[in-house]
Amino acid sequence: MLPPGSPSGDAPIPALSHYALLQLPSSATTEELRQAFRSLSKRYHPDTTALPAAEAAQAFQRLQQAYAVLSNPEARRIYDAELLRVAPAPVPRPVGPIPLTRPLPVRRALSGGEWLALLLLGVALLLSLVLGVGLALARGMELARSPSWWPPT
Repeated sequence: MLPPGSPSGDAPIPALSHYALLQLPSSATTEELRQAFRSLSKRYHPDTTALPAAEAAQAFQRLQQAYAVLSNPEARRIYDAELLRVAPAPVPRPVGPIPLTRPLPVRRALSGGEWLALLLLGVALLLSLVLGVGLALARGMELARSPSWWPPT
């Protein structure tokens, strides 16, 4: 039985292989597959991309399907055998842009949680500075001291 989405004799051959979707060679290791899927899923997940929702969902679903087949050793073996049977020549990486539309980098506004984190960091920095100067004054220490190599005035 073939894994879902793999080419068969009566189904049309997909435009891109699962390897091309994940932008990996067919000799990729399991760790390389996982890393490629994670980075691409962050790029195409409907919640984290600027792509239209329908397009992002379709691209993300194709990535999930490719990863599901290639991360399972038995399904990957069957898929590789089907690729060799259907296309005996090695599957080339696409020269042009991948059909998955890549979102353009967009500067986004900071979220409420990010603003809160920045505020807390600023408050912590200010309090540590006040505490350090207050302790130095309470102990009678000099706040600024001339370096020993500096000539006296």
